[in-house]
Amino acid sequence: MGRSKPPQVDPLPSDAPHEVEFFRRHCDDDAAQAAPGLDALLGFPVNVRARLLATLVAVAKAPPKRFAGGGQWEAMHGDMTGYFEARVTSGTPNGKWHYRLFCILDDTAEGKTAALLAVIDGAAKRYQTTLPASRYVTVRELGDEYLKRNPRSLAAAEEITAMMSAN
Repeated sequence: MGRSKPPQVDPLPSDAPHEVEFFRRHCDDDAAQAAPGLDALLGFPVNVRARLLATLVAVAKAPPKRFAGGGQWEAMHGDMTGYFEARVTSGTPNGKWHYRLFCILDDTAEGKTAALLAVIDGAAKRYQTTLPASRYVTVRELGDEYLKRNPRSLAAAEEITAMMSAN
């Protein structure tokens, strides 16, 4: 017997402030229930983390469609249309690096009172290099996984706080 489709949710206003949330993989898809975007963020240098979190908060508050952030928040194109990236460039002892968090704007998350700025995944790369196409495929697969369940599979605030404190 086929699984029934979840009920349609009336979209929330997308031109209003959003809530920042981190996607957590569902136990049916990943026994460890990883949170790829949060894990990536926690792997970045502390100063980069702070700048990316500040960007996410500013974008969510603006709201996203009105944010003018000088390259800190960009709509993606081509195969990544529908995704956005929060990004920071930072110098390290190993040269300049570009840090990204891949996000989806979600106005149909069940049980939410505001649209979501959902952080799906993240990546770091040397400045002025490109990520391999396979990396973008992974991001899209994670995004599809996020969107296939409603209510969404999200990291709890307590988990985020605990993980941030541990790093």
